Amino acid sequence: MNFLAHIYLSGDDDDVIIGNFIADGIKGIKYVKYPPAIQRGILLHRAIDTFTDQHSIVKKSTARLHANYGHYSGVIVDILYDHFLAKNWSRYNEVPLNVFVNNFYELLRQNYDNLPPRIQRMMPHMISDNWLFNYATVEGIGRILAQMNVRTKGISNMDRAVEELSIYYDLFEEEFTLFFAELKAFSAEKLAQL
Repeated sequence: MNFLAHIYLSGDDDDVIIGNFIADGIKGIKYVKYPPAIQRGILLHRAIDTFTDQHSIVKKSTARLHANYGHYSGVIVDILYDHFLAKNWSRYNEVPLNVFVNNFYELLRQNYDNLPPRIQRMMPHMISDNWLFNYATVEGIGRILAQMNVRTKGISNMDRAVEELSIYYDLFEEEFTLFFAELKAFSAEKLAQL
């Protein structure tokens, strides 16, 4: 799952949200230098990633892209699944997406000094281009995939994945919906354990 899903699955604790958001930049046991609630968020993120990568539905979505995108297929599916979460946001949360996203951006601003340098550099772009809100449209996802393609120096061809999104849109959405119901239950249980 990508940014929006990780934030959403963190619950209401701001520190858990921050930990879940920064987790990709925290390697190995370096998470122990953070306060306990941020550690919970980091560990939740790792558990979500493991659950996602091993899930048969996600593997089916990823396999559909593998011939054209190789090992980047998983990253693309994460982004596509965030699209379906954003598009169908009102099914999952009573808080409107724009309010939820703006509250998160404010949380990032308030915790700027606690963010790893890579996240600090990314944050202004995320906010100014309103990545999380723009996940809700195919055009917004297209821009995100194009940016990811630039980050891979054009090797991934991720910018072309909107073509598969268009062709298999209903199938990807159905897979996301089934998978996300299971992921929500898993995440809630894991968060309670941590």
